[in-house]
Amino acid sequence: MKKQYQLSEFQFYDGEVFITFNLIDIDTEKKVITVAVTDRGKISVHTFALLEDCGRLYFEYGIAGQEHIHIDDFEEV
Repeated sequence: MKKQYQLSEFQFYDGEVFITFNLIDIDTEKKVITVAVTDRGKISVHTFALLEDCGRLYFEYGIAGQEHIHIDDFEEV
């Protein structure tokens, strides 16, 4: 059964503030994910490469993609 990600959100603490990711779209065929990112009061929409590690889908965020944001950590809001 495929998990539904609509209205899903994830908050990531970068050591200073919480960054909120709201899932807009996942395209597993093109291997991309589009999210709205709220970071330090600014909202922007970004498309990231969708990667996989040990069966878990994720995208890289931060300076040089140092953080792995796993899709299954998103929760419905």
